[in-house]
Amino acid sequence: MPEKKIGFFAKYLTLWVAICIGLGVAIGVAFPPIPAFLGKLEYANVSLPVAVLIWLMIFPMMLKVDFKSIANAGKRPKGLVVTLIVNWLIKPFSMYLIARFFIKVVFKTIIPDILATDYIAGAVLLGAAPCTAMVFVWSYLSDGDPGYTVVQVALNDLIILLAFAPIVALLLGVNDVQVPMDTLFMSVVLFVVIPLTAGFITRNLLIKSHGTDWFERVFCRKFDGITEAGLLLTLVIIFSFQGETIIANPVAIILIAIPLIIQTYLIFFLGFGWSRLWKVPYQIAAPSGLIGASNFFELAVAVAISLFGLSSGATLATVVGVLVEVPVMLSLVRIARSMKDRFPQQEMAPAGE
Repeated sequence: MPEKKIGFFAKYLTLWVAICIGLGVAIGVAFPPIPAFLGKLEYANVSLPVAVLIWLMIFPMMLKVDFKSIANAGKRPKGLVVTLIVNWLIKPFSMYLIARFFIKVVFKTIIPDILATDYIAGAVLLGAAPCTAMVFVWSYLSDGDPGYTVVQVALNDLIILLAFAPIVALLLGVNDVQVPMDTLFMSVVLFVVIPLTAGFITRNLLIKSHGTDWFERVFCRKFDGITEAGLLLTLVIIFSFQGETIIANPVAIILIAIPLIIQTYLIFFLGFGWSRLWKVPYQIAAPSGLIGASNFFELAVAVAISLFGLSSGATLATVVGVLVEVPVMLSLVRIARSMKDRFPQQEMAPAGE
């Protein structure tokens, strides 16, 4: 598959992101019935309108998945090791330390102690939940290996079942932390099983009928711009959902966002930098760094609501995580692409690293 070029949306990315954020907030404030209606279209804490957009963003990447590359992922374990160690042995604990330092120390005179504790709890919930869905988008935009990314996501989903609740309980000192299985199951089905199956069937049928060259150079090109357009529409919807919250809590949102953003960049450079030192091919190194930086915010928000309540500071903190996710991750995609030439490149059919 030829390398994907930076298109019209990506060329003026900062401008489009700013416009879509402003548009989303304006819709949420001026036309609240619109986000109120869209907000009702959810199942298991997963927004169905956002899910449709994510599915459209993911599908072009799934067309590139060769199931042989999935089977061979175990022969290239370095990317998986980086993902697992950064996501589960570093990220939750660094999130706790960074959030606590800023919220309890730096912003001590601004944030009341009770709210500070809640904000830290929300940050920890984000840090203990590595991304399931959007990482496919970040991998696609950064020219990552699609098959390897599928394996990384699937492995994280399995570990969430075992590690999420104990880590949250340890860091927050709370009991009875439950993983919302309906949210996890719904996310895996919507963002992994369905698009992967659709991509597999489409890929195989079209290659058999038209050949590989036509499939890659003609059919796949029809989806150019779909992922970027879907991202911008996702921004509009997400910020419309939280438009009134943003207007009502601007200072709190800015203060919460600071440690979250610092944590995101830290985790990305840990994973991405370690991969470079370990001579991991770029196509694996990029998603290895991005998957840890991104968060499974549907899970974090659902647990925050169940543990602390809908109007709690913890829930607000997880919502801030949703708000900063796309703009910050898009900046990391650009950073990854700018450093591509500093990494070894993956061959078409590698036997190992």
